[in-house]
Amino acid sequence: MTRDSSSRPDPHAAQPVYAAGAPLNDARLAVVLLHGRGAGASDMLGFAAALDVGDVAFLVPQAERSTWYPQRFLAPLEANEPWLSSALLTVDRAVSGAVDVLGSHERVFVGGFSQGACLALEYVARHPRRYAGVAGLSGGLIGPPGTPRVERGSLAGTPVFLGCSDRDPHIPVASIEEAVSVLGRLGAVVTRRLYPGLGHTINADEIEAVRGMLRP
Repeated sequence: MTRDSSSRPDPHAAQPVYAAGAPLNDARLAVVLLHGRGAGASDMLGFAAALDVGDVAFLVPQAERSTWYPQRFLAPLEANEPWLSSALLTVDRAVSGAVDVLGSHERVFVGGFSQGACLALEYVARHPRRYAGVAGLSGGLIGPPGTPRVERGSLAGTPVFLGCSDRDPHIPVASIEEAVSVLGRLGAVVTRRLYPGLGHTINADEIEAVRGMLRP
């Protein structure tokens, strides 16, 4: 990180949000997709194209310097500030903008891959309400294992899909299980799939699972 960007209170604020799919005003659902570390919005735009759901609007924010927060997702929360708070604000701005047009969080889906998956899961855990759905592909909740959480509010039956390799080099299986537990206690209906020997990537089964969640 540059000294200037790391010292700003909201380092992601000036970054663009790209749109794909159906125009938001005409969409049945809006999907906020969050890219991984060192990647960019273009990766998630490619994922959106692979999903191939015609009546859905995709909103894809870009992170400052292609990184949502500087340390591992398991680092103490304060070690990732102010980047983490700025990243969560970025997600909230995208979600709130979609709700302003579509009228309900129940028409907004939040998902991501890797660092973006961690951010998506952390956002919905901190802002529990009924969403159209949530997908965390190779990600877990942010913070050290057992991080205390204020579990107020309810995800109210929101479907959540968690997919990850059983030996991902970045995401311990224990982090997936903790996310299953926390989101379940918040009222989500969680599907967890571990893929033997997959590596840190998105596979065809995960694409089909998310596509199924987005279909009417």
